[in-house]
Amino acid sequence: MRRAIVAVAAILLMAATLYVPREASAIPAFARQTGMACNTCHFQHFPLLNQFGRDFKAKGFTMVGGQSLVEGEMLSLPSVLNASMVTKFRYHKRNGDANDSGANKGAFEMPDEAALLLGGRVGEHIGFILEVQFAEDDTPAFASYKMPIGFDAGQAHLEVVPFATDAFGPQFSFELLNTGAQRSIRVLENRTAISAVQQLGLQGAAQGVGLAAYHNTGYVTYAAWQPETGKATSASGDFFHYFRIAATPQVSGWDLAGGLQWWGGTGKLDDGTTYNKKDAYALDFQAQGNAGNFPLGVYVTYGNAKKSKASETANTFNTGTNSDKTAWSILGELGVIPNKATVALGFLKSDDGTTANNEETVTTIGATYLLAQNVELQANHSWKGGNKHDITQANGDQETILMLFAAF
Repeated sequence: MRRAIVAVAAILLMAATLYVPREASAIPAFARQTGMACNTCHFQHFPLLNQFGRDFKAKGFTMVGGQSLVEGEMLSLPSVLNASMVTKFRYHKRNGDANDSGANKGAFEMPDEAALLLGGRVGEHIGFILEVQFAEDDTPAFASYKMPIGFDAGQAHLEVVPFATDAFGPQFSFELLNTGAQRSIRVLENRTAISAVQQLGLQGAAQGVGLAAYHNTGYVTYAAWQPETGKATSASGDFFHYFRIAATPQVSGWDLAGGLQWWGGTGKLDDGTTYNKKDAYALDFQAQGNAGNFPLGVYVTYGNAKKSKASETANTFNTGTNSDKTAWSILGELGVIPNKATVALGFLKSDDGTTANNEETVTTIGATYLLAQNVELQANHSWKGGNKHDITQANGDQETILMLFAAF
């Protein structure tokens, strides 16, 4: 771990000589509603949130300022339904031997993602966000949806959040950190190379209801959920549990945050007979601020998926019975060109819980460049090592992702 920390420090120190402050990109639907610049809510670049952005999201996307309202008795919504088109065009290359994998040959993934995002204010205390994807086969068109309903209680804000998502897990109900605790909120595109939570697969389809209490110094959330979306379940009353607590203090000009996530419970799947178990936890920390005149973000995660027991329902996060799956990661990102570019360096180590060839290390470098506030070029390259890679690997030990991201 010491070598990883030294490596991060070295690249950030070298990059520091090129830096002046920069802006960030944002989902234009919210920029239109609030009439605020993108860097009001974002740190470095989209989708990373600063303190103000966390407050806007935590209070259900209800803040307005850039648009007129249609108002009446028990009615207060923007005069325009705000929408954004989000696209990702990627080139993905691995150096593996498997000929049936397009990425081993080098694959254009165009679009890797294409979605229509609708979101914002529904009423004074109600907001929403909806991701409509260009679906294939049985993929649901409504990829993710939630409608936070909240009220102020003194200096705190309380919310009830009905939600459904095809990929983001129960943490989609309420999550504010940039550590990869939720799949879509991460520093670089190659999520499994930079976040322990993502490497362990602690997400997936989920639907349920979340309860959250938020203050600008931290938040607590609980969700009762089922690991499906887009359909009713026949196993009524079988819910899994998700708990999250995080502190978000401001210390000497630094925006700090850290917390715990926990997934648990046993229940039946949609057929009403198949049992499913969730048993995992994660710890994360982030620091965002300025080192001298240089904005710097540091993100640390640790995750643990408990081993399954032969006599009990298997843990779907770790079906092996030998030992727990674990992973830890650290990543630093620094802005280097005014309003345009960042560089990043990350290190991740994981243990898949098997008895042999079980450890993997991943070192990742990355860079972002803004063609416009809402159009970003990104490059990631990862090197994999550890005893997993002492044997022939079908997917190789190096991976490159080049991406053009746009939101408009």
